[in-house]
Amino acid sequence: WWLHVEGVNLATLTLGYVSSSVLAATKCDSMTLTLGPWLGLPAVPAVTLYRHEDPSLSLAAGLTSSQPVQKLRALPLWLSLQYLGHDGIVERIKYASQLSQRLLENLKKLNSIRTTVEDEFNSPVVVFRFTQDHLKSGLDGVQYQTTAAQDSSKDSSEREISDTLNRWLGEQLGQLVPASGVDVVELEDEGVCIRFSPLMTAAVLGTKSENVDQVVECLQGKIPILNSTLQLREEFKQEVYQTAGLTHIEDLNWPGLGVVRYEFTNEESDPEKKQAEMEKITSGLLKKLKELDSDLMFSTGPEFGGEKNCIYIGMVTDDLDVPELVETIAATGREIEENSKLLENMTEVVRQGIMEAERQLLKATEEKLVEEGILRQIPVVGSVLNWLSPFHSTVKGRTFNLAAGSVESTSNTYTSKVQASGGTPPPTPTASRTKNKLPGQKQFRRSSRTNASDAVSDTSSVSHMEEIEVSQTSTTATRLEFETEVHTSPEPSTQLGSELEVPEQVQHEESPEINVQEVDQISAAEAEDSSKESLR
Repeated sequence: WWLHVEGVNLATLTLGYVSSSVLAATKCDSMTLTLGPWLGLPAVPAVTLYRHEDPSLSLAAGLTSSQPVQKLRALPLWLSLQYLGHDGIVERIKYASQLSQRLLENLKKLNSIRTTVEDEFNSPVVVFRFTQDHLKSGLDGVQYQTTAAQDSSKDSSEREISDTLNRWLGEQLGQLVPASGVDVVELEDEGVCIRFSPLMTAAVLGTKSENVDQVVECLQGKIPILNSTLQLREEFKQEVYQTAGLTHIEDLNWPGLGVVRYEFTNEESDPEKKQAEMEKITSGLLKKLKELDSDLMFSTGPEFGGEKNCIYIGMVTDDLDVPELVETIAATGREIEENSKLLENMTEVVRQGIMEAERQLLKATEEKLVEEGILRQIPVVGSVLNWLSPFHSTVKGRTFNLAAGSVESTSNTYTSKVQASGGTPPPTPTASRTKNKLPGQKQFRRSSRTNASDAVSDTSSVSHMEEIEVSQTSTTATRLEFETEVHTSPEPSTQLGSELEVPEQVQHEESPEINVQEVDQISAAEAEDSSKESLR
């Protein structure tokens, strides 16, 4: 028998502290070392070391070669090792191991992360995956009765969903912290996991301890989102089932809240036209949802392997209002469908109206020919008759009223020179789904009831106090004005001539003031004029 060993853990043989499991590898018959990725050496071959007691047997087995050309293939690796030296080789491998231990210590502090490496404190590779905080996922306080087959199916679906979320998490970490070199691996027993192997990537990517800390920060930000998405997936599913016009599509490979499809009511028998109408409504619905003031991601799903004519909803947070989201999707879909039907009906009405107008105009032309007579249609004779006896014909036209859906004569338009407005067009169907939002609050977000009530009570109390102060100020100003007006009048009453007396209340009304002296002069002038006329 022959024992062959290979792997990144063999690099720790250069360190002073080696675990017993790795140290046992030295008793193998052969081992393969990939020194290029470990030390960051480009274009160097891997090395296979083997144990041999008799060189002749090794040569006969083809393990060695006597040709100089094949021996020169190891020259770049030998020169690189000579340049680094023993201390340089140990330093690079030790630094990569320290990065792994740094990440491992931080992962132990996270509740939803589980590592899956044996002898992890001595391993230069860290393999971990996201797991739920609790085993069940779905609505709190809701009990489901399931059989043994359903339990097995549920476990399989949860495993697939967990693999999908871990694959998404690994891709996110690779995009956000590319210098870390994390990648996604799939293990037979554990499923999809995230691997951090600085021995294979640190020397090439230049991974530093700051990059490890960035990975931990990204995990701390993504874990609450993953937990919230898992908890709200079942609630979203139940809400869609209870909403008319929506169908829930189970896609375990989608890392998000879920997939929903709007089912429109169409009696079209042609499957191609029905499919085209379905695509039109779905694209319009997706456009409307993207225009909303929300931080949710709406899409048509992955490029390959996704369901057609569906709305895919991405990751969510724990403050998501699922009923409002489902209601908005259903209402927006109904609005688009009603608008589409309204447009189709209007198109048909316009087409029928144009045909009716053409028939009426053709009939009017025939009546005009009969009324004018045949002689007027002859070129020369018609001109002479029109000159001797002009024929006055009324201008006849047709107008189509979209609101009433009828063809009307244009005689009223030419008579009054104003186009009749007709009836009021029917209102465009819209969805009534307005909801009171706090300033700066995104749509589909539940506001904190305690904070909101406190803020409302504080605001209302402040507003009430401001109203009281304003009312008191206005009352005081009114009183001061009234007292000023009262004190400015020197006499309780004013006499006009010798008989007319104006009460005190009339003086304080908002009316133009009367000059008493001018009234007396006018009365005297009128008396003098009357006396002169009597003498005449």
